[in-house]
Amino acid sequence: MAVTAPPIDIGIPESQRQQIAAGLGSVLADSYVLYAKTHGFHWNVTGPMFNTLHLMFMDQYTELWTALDLIAERIRALGFPAPYGGATYAGLSSIPETEGVPAALAMVRELVEGHEAVARTIRTVFTLADEANDQPTADLLTQRLQIHEKTAWMLRSLLEA
Repeated sequence: MAVTAPPIDIGIPESQRQQIAAGLGSVLADSYVLYAKTHGFHWNVTGPMFNTLHLMFMDQYTELWTALDLIAERIRALGFPAPYGGATYAGLSSIPETEGVPAALAMVRELVEGHEAVARTIRTVFTLADEANDQPTADLLTQRLQIHEKTAWMLRSLLEA
């Protein structure tokens, strides 16, 4: 005899959990696209700042890779499947793909824009989590927001004269 799981009853109605999970899906997609872009830039950066940017990009894509699991697991904890796959992420993400291999400082600029895009997406989901009294999601989003804003600042500093 098969045992069925009881319905999810964590104090957040299903409709709110679904909205939050969908928002987190957009955060996941943005984060994945930014991860892939950062990793690609790590492989392809050239020029006088090669070593600095190569190592910086590695730190950044490693941090993003770890975050993907945290975001996806929160979606699952809310009772919904985590989105996956390139076409799915392309449809959910607010971050455009990069054509070709930009120059080093153009890479930095694109990453600033990418981190700021993730921050904007996070803020839209934060409102949903706050309204639902969903502290675990709000905590995750706060941590992610701090990282994206700090990373954008650090990258932007490289572009200032």
